[in-house]
Amino acid sequence: MRISVVDVGSNTVRLVVADAEGGVPLPVHTAKWRLRLSEHVRPGSSIPEEDIDRIAGAVADASRTAARWGATPPLAFATAVVRAAPNRREVLRTVRTRTGVELCTLPGEVEAELTFLGARRWMGWRSGPLALLDIGGGSLEVAFGRGRLPDFVASLPLGAGRLTHEFFHELDPPPQEQLRALRRKVRHQLRDVAARIRWEGPRTAVATSRTFQQLGRLCGAPPGRHGPFVERQLERSDLRVAIGRLAALPAAERAGLPGISAPRAAQSLAGAVVAHTSMKLTGLRVVTICPWAIREGVLLRQIEDGTSWWAKINSLDEAPASPDPLPLRIATPTR
Repeated sequence: MRISVVDVGSNTVRLVVADAEGGVPLPVHTAKWRLRLSEHVRPGSSIPEEDIDRIAGAVADASRTAARWGATPPLAFATAVVRAAPNRREVLRTVRTRTGVELCTLPGEVEAELTFLGARRWMGWRSGPLALLDIGGGSLEVAFGRGRLPDFVASLPLGAGRLTHEFFHELDPPPQEQLRALRRKVRHQLRDVAARIRWEGPRTAVATSRTFQQLGRLCGAPPGRHGPFVERQLERSDLRVAIGRLAALPAAERAGLPGISAPRAAQSLAGAVVAHTSMKLTGLRVVTICPWAIREGVLLRQIEDGTSWWAKINSLDEAPASPDPLPLRIATPTR
C-alpha cells in the first residue's frame, strides 16, 4: 500500500508518496510547488483570493501526482500561515470544493507532537529523553519526551517569516537595535518553555525544518547531496558567528552563502536568531539536524494508528481560528 501526505507551508506545498509496508514510510516520490505565501501574506492577515487559487492549484497537482504513483488520497494539512488567517475556513472550503482533497489545519501543539514522532523514529530509542526544536514560517514548536510521543509540547509565534515581517521590514540589512529587539522578544516568549526543557535535562536534542537544515549547512554540516544518513550537527557557537555573517548582508546577498536558498534568504537572519536564542535558553550546546519531521510524523501515525486519528484532526477545524499572535500552547498528547 502507498500513502501520501501534502504539506501546505508558508513557502511551499510539498508532497511525499511512501510505501507503508513493514511499518516504515519509505518515500518513493517527492515533489514541491513553490508558493512563497510568506512574501505575500502578513502574519495573521487574510489570504488574498489569488493566493487561495494558487494553493488550490498546487494541492490539485499534488493529488493527481499521488494518484499517478498509486497512493491513497493524500492526508493534506496547512500550517501557521493558513491556520492564523481570518479567512482560514474559506481557504479550506475552496480547496475541498475545487480539488476534492480534505485540507485541514493543524494546531501548533499537534505539529509539535507529529514532528516529535518523526524525529523519535529517526533517532531511535538510544537517543533517550529527547528535546525537539522546529522553526517554521509562522511558529516555533518545542517538544520533549521519553517515549513514542512527547510528554510536553509548546507552540510559540516565533516563526522566521513572521518575525522577519515584524522586525526586518524597513532597513536591509537591519540595524543592531532591531536585532537586539528581536532577541528580547524571543527570550521573553521562550522563558517558561526553556525552563521546562532545562529542568527535564534531555539526553539528545534534535532540530528539524528547512530553517535548521540551511543553518546547519551554513555552519559546516555536509550538503544534502551526501544523503540523509550522514550525521549533521549544529553547534551553538558556530550559529552565533553565522548570525554576524547574515546580519552584515542585505537579504539578496545572503543567498550566496552556503546552504541559504534565495526563497528563504530574507528570513534566514530571523531564523538564525530564533535558533541561537532557543538553544542558549534551553541550555543546548549542539543539536542534531533530523531529516524526518512533520510529514513523516503524519505518515507514521497513519500507519500505526489507522484513519480514526486523522478524522479527529479534521474535526478541529470546527473550532475558531487561532488569534494573532498565537498564544503559548502547552499540552499532553493524546496517545
